Amino acid sequence: MSNFIQTRVLTILAVLLICFTAFFWAPPVQAASRLEEQVLKIIREHPEALIESVQKYQVEQQTQLQQTRQAFLQDLKINPQQIIGESPVTGNTESKAILVEFSDFQCPYCAEAHKTLKNLLAKYPDKFTLVYKHFPLPNTHPQAVAAAQAAWAAQQQGKFWEYEDALFTNQKKLGEDFYVETAKNLNLDLDKFAQDRAIANNTIRKDVLLATQLGVNGTPFFVLNTDTYSGGIELSEIENRIKS
Repeated sequence: MSNFIQTRVLTILAVLLICFTAFFWAPPVQAASRLEEQVLKIIREHPEALIESVQKYQVEQQTQLQQTRQAFLQDLKINPQQIIGESPVTGNTESKAILVEFSDFQCPYCAEAHKTLKNLLAKYPDKFTLVYKHFPLPNTHPQAVAAAQAAWAAQQQGKFWEYEDALFTNQKKLGEDFYVETAKNLNLDLDKFAQDRAIANNTIRKDVLLATQLGVNGTPFFVLNTDTYSGGIELSEIENRIKS
């Protein structure tokens, strides 16, 4: 930003500070009207300073996002266990090809992706490692968090993938009765299952935080690392990358 623009921005901020001071010291109605007039006047007279400030902020945010993604991909290459952590894994856990999935158990697109991934795991059992990360979206999927909690509790008894399959296969049944019924069908210790569900949020929040830092804004979202490719990838492209 040029010195001229910086001076303009600082001037605007100073005037805004004076306006807010006037707001608190003047009668409420009078102050509110005066504040509105002054702010609108500043915006009309100096739109270029405000626009450039917003643009600079957007560039900085995009740069930070790119740096975060690059660091994530670098860790996935050099120290994959740091990325995997305690997340459930399946497939060939010794493979250098790692597919990280961010998913929501009530998302219909995730259910379709689940079918595709099952087929890929059956077709290429030795080709890649699948890592599951929770990214429930409760604003659109009211059962997403509860389902994630139940799946995490099943993981504590070594049955995550069986439980995950039941959730995706029976999305229309998601609810308390189904979570308990599925736990019974998998011969889980129901007392432990209930206790673990109650403490699942810490792990789920970590996955959500990671997804947010990576700029994930929908599910399913995939990141693949192989000898020849590293980065976000569409489901339709995964087979071509892992079989090469």
